[in-house]
Amino acid sequence: MLPIKKDSCDSKSIETASAILTAIMINFPVFLLLTFFHLTSCRATTVLLDRNLAYGSPFSGHTQSAIDTREIAKRHIAHARRQTSTEDASPFVDKHYPTFYGGDFSNSPTIWKGGLNFTHSGTLGDPFNTSVLLWTRAVPVSPSNTTQLPDQSVPACLSFAISTSPDLQGEPIDTGEAFTSYDVDWTLKVEATGLTPDTKYFFQFSDCTNSSSVSPVGTTRTLPSPDTPAEEVNGGNPITLAVFSCSQYQAGWFNAYGYAAHSTSAEIFLHLGDYIYESLGNGASIGRQTLGRELATVHDYRQRLNQYRTDEGLLAAHLSGPWITVWFVADQSWKAGTADSNDRYLHSRFPISGYSFVVCSAYHEWMPIRQVTVDDKLRIWRNFEIGKLLDLTMLDTRQYDRDITDVSIAFDTVHYTEYVQLMHYIRQLYYNTVINTLAAYPNRSLMGFEQEKWFFNTLSQSQDRGAAWRVVGQQIVFTQLNESGDAWDGYRANRERVLGYLYENKINNTIVLSGDSHANWASDLAHPNDSTTYDPLTGQGAIGVEFAGTAVTSGSSFGTDISPAAADVKSQQYVAANLDLQWSEGSYRGFFTLVIGPEVLNATYYAMKNITFANLDGFASANFVVKAGENKISRPVAGGSTLAGALKFNGTEGHLYKICTYSTVP
Repeated sequence: MLPIKKDSCDSKSIETASAILTAIMINFPVFLLLTFFHLTSCRATTVLLDRNLAYGSPFSGHTQSAIDTREIAKRHIAHARRQTSTEDASPFVDKHYPTFYGGDFSNSPTIWKGGLNFTHSGTLGDPFNTSVLLWTRAVPVSPSNTTQLPDQSVPACLSFAISTSPDLQGEPIDTGEAFTSYDVDWTLKVEATGLTPDTKYFFQFSDCTNSSSVSPVGTTRTLPSPDTPAEEVNGGNPITLAVFSCSQYQAGWFNAYGYAAHSTSAEIFLHLGDYIYESLGNGASIGRQTLGRELATVHDYRQRLNQYRTDEGLLAAHLSGPWITVWFVADQSWKAGTADSNDRYLHSRFPISGYSFVVCSAYHEWMPIRQVTVDDKLRIWRNFEIGKLLDLTMLDTRQYDRDITDVSIAFDTVHYTEYVQLMHYIRQLYYNTVINTLAAYPNRSLMGFEQEKWFFNTLSQSQDRGAAWRVVGQQIVFTQLNESGDAWDGYRANRERVLGYLYENKINNTIVLSGDSHANWASDLAHPNDSTTYDPLTGQGAIGVEFAGTAVTSGSSFGTDISPAAADVKSQQYVAANLDLQWSEGSYRGFFTLVIGPEVLNATYYAMKNITFANLDGFASANFVVKAGENKISRPVAGGSTLAGALKFNGTEGHLYKICTYSTVP
C-alpha cells in the first residue's frame, strides 16, 4: 500500500478513498484500521462523515460551533483499535464511564451491521437546477434475538441513489455513501448532484451493509435553468406549488399534507412557518398527545420533530416532492428571542443564546434546507430562479434582525379558561400600549436592513432578467387587518417601504404568500385603506396580490372550533373594514395551491372537513385568478362565488359583501 501524503488529499483522491473505505468497512472491519491510520494525515478520514451535511450545517466554516467530524473519526478509530485485541472484551463492563448505549464495551463491528430502521422514510428540499438535497433518518435496530445496539463510536453507513426510473432500475444518475451517528440523531442529509434541469427524479436510501434494507422511494424534481423561457418551463405545463403553515400535532391530524400529496398536482411544497410547536397542549382525546415538555434543548426539539414526522399525511407529502421552508419557530419571536425566552414579566424560561443555537442545530438536522452562506448561520432568506417563469423569494420575517413584536405566554392546559382570559388581556394591553405605539416608527424593521436591501435588489433583478412572476414566501400577514402586532400591522413603516419600492420601480406581477394567522385571506396589494389611489371594486391602483393561508391544524384565530356560519360573520366584518381585503374565511383548516403559468396564476384554497382523525376528506373552497400584468385579483373575485367565507362581491354593485355559507359545501 502506498502512503497517501498530506499534500495529496485532493478531491479525486478523497473520493477514491471514500469508495475504498466503504467496501473495506463492510467486508473487512479490522483491515479498516490500516486504512484509517494511513489516511489520518488528510481529510479523507472524514469524507463519509462530511458528506452528511447534518454534521456541519448551519455552522459550516465555524468549527467552534459545528460538530467536529475529525473528532468523530478519531472516536471511530479508537473503537476500531479495540477490535484488534485478541482477547474477547465482552466480559468487561465499565460502570464508571458508560457509553451512549450503556457500559458494554464488547466487541462490535466497525460500522453497524445489525440492521437499520428508516423511521421517517425520506424527504428532499431546496432544489437547484442540477442538484437537490436528500434526507432520511436510519436508526440502528437490534439483530434478531438480541438486545445489542451500537456503541456511540460505531456509525451507520447509508447509500443513496437517484434515478429517472420510478423503480430505480439501471444506472443511477448519482449515488454515494455517507455516515450518520447518534451525534446528529441518526439523520442523514446529502446533496445529489449532476442532475438534469427541469427533470423529475426518484430517490431511495439503503443500508450499506444490506442492500435489501431500503427506505420508501420518494419523488423529486430539479428546477429549470434560470434562462429557460417561461413558456418552456415544466415542459410547457404550469407548475404547482402547495403552501402550508401552522401544523400543531395536538390540535389535529395533518390531513392537509396528505390531501396535497394524493389529491392535487403539487410539485413543490412550501412551508411558511410553525412546522412544529414548542407547546404541549392536550390532544389525548384524538390520539395526539404531545411527548416531552415545552421545548428548550436539542433533545426536546429532536423528540418533537420525531413525533410530528410520524403523521402519515406529512410522511406522504415529504415523499412527493421537494420542500422549501422557513424557520419552524413559534409565534411572537424576534431577533432577541421570544416572549417565552426573554420577557421576565412573563416568567422567562430559557436563555435566548442557547435557544437560538439549539433551534438552528435541530432545524438543520431534520429539515432538507441548505446553509445559505458560511458567513451568516442564521440566514435562511434566499431566492430560487425557476426559469423565466418566476422567482420564488423566501424571506425571514420571524427572527432575522426583527424588532420587538407582540407577546405570548406558555399554554396552560390545567387552567385553560384563565389562560385564555389572561392571554387576551395581555395581548390587548401590550399591543395597544406598546407595539401599536412603535408600529409606525420609520426606523422599525421586520427584516433588518441587510435582508430588506437584499429583498429589494432581488425584486429588481427578477424583473430585469425577464421573470414573469415574483412570488414571495414569508410568514405573517402583509395586508392591514389591525388585529395583531405580530404581523406587518406591527411594522407599518416597513410595509410602506415595501409597497413604495414596488410602486416606484414599477415591479409587476408580485404575489405575496403568508401564513401564521390561522385563517384564509385574499387581498390586492395597495397602500392600506387609501381609496384615492386604489379602487377596491375594480382593483385599479393595486401593485400586486397577497394570498394568506390558514393552518394545517392550529386553532382558528376567529375562535377555537368556530363553526363556518359564525366564522363567516366575522369574515364579513373583516372584508367590510379593510379596503384591500377581498375574501376572508376562518373556520376550516387546510392549505392552498398556486398553479403558475406565463400568463395566468390560479390560487385554490382547500378545506379539510375533519381533522380529528386521519382522512383525505376535503374540498376546494375558493379559487382566485391573477392575470399577468394586471397586479390584482381578477374580477369578479373568485368568479363571484366561493364555498366558504365572506367575499367582497364584484366590481359593479358598490360595497356589497356576499356571505358564502357553509350550506353549499359538498
